[in-house]
Amino acid sequence: MVSADHPAVPPAPDLRLVSRAHRRLEPLHSHVYFAPETDQELTAIGIRPGRMVYFAGRAAAMGAVGPGVVTATFANFAPSIVARHLPRAWTLASPEQVLTARTAAARASLTRLLGGVDGPELAELAELLREACTALTPEGRPLYAAHADLPWPDEPVLQVWHAVTLLREHRGDGHVLSVVRHGLTGLEALITHTLTGRGFTQESAQLSRGWSDEEWAAALAGLTDRGLVADGALTAAGEQLRTELEQETDALSAAPFVHLGAARTERVAELGGALTGRLLAAGAFPAGLLARA
Repeated sequence: MVSADHPAVPPAPDLRLVSRAHRRLEPLHSHVYFAPETDQELTAIGIRPGRMVYFAGRAAAMGAVGPGVVTATFANFAPSIVARHLPRAWTLASPEQVLTARTAAARASLTRLLGGVDGPELAELAELLREACTALTPEGRPLYAAHADLPWPDEPVLQVWHAVTLLREHRGDGHVLSVVRHGLTGLEALITHTLTGRGFTQESAQLSRGWSDEEWAAALAGLTDRGLVADGALTAAGEQLRTELEQETDALSAAPFVHLGAARTERVAELGGALTGRLLAAGAFPAGLLARA
């Protein structure tokens, strides 16, 4: 018997299962950053195509925030590139308009890429993910908390979209917490991730995140001085830091799947993987690009 003075210790999460579930769900959210429907819906209300669509679309749940808030929460974008688009975006369309447009884009893109959204698997996944999200908490998770304040949609396809958005932003917020705890800036985290060979190339990272050659070189020099990089590659210490960072990110994102339990989490991974497979087969992402945004 477990006494009130000695409560039961919750089981340690299977971090490999947690990671697999998140990886299989992630594209159901991040495909929207590459879907033509997103540009179509947001430019129709006045947002400029390209990066403004991304910054306004992802930030709108937080309200008409300025570039400082977005730089802090998105974490690895150059402040200068964020400031080119915010707060100007909010003079073109309100956050409420952007959220409505983004939801319409998600519905349209998922319907197109999945070849319809009427199957029982989607409804089952929506139910499982909504239950998983009851275990999420807002402390230290500003992007998650902003999206969690939005109402749950009625349609299964949008319930899945909303749930994977909550899970993705909650995990992303946790990743930023881990990055900070490991003493990295957003740019340093981007560089070390790039050097693992499992993310962006340097060219694509600089282009998409807005960092100049000088800024990149200065951060790389700092990582070299700390013994994390040598001759343009991660050292053993750098590899260990990345491993710890990813493991901590998994641990900080485990709560919803601990809540579901192993069997239901396996089912989430199965259902999410099948839907993600359909997205990939339909060309949801540019060739060779990881499902990261």
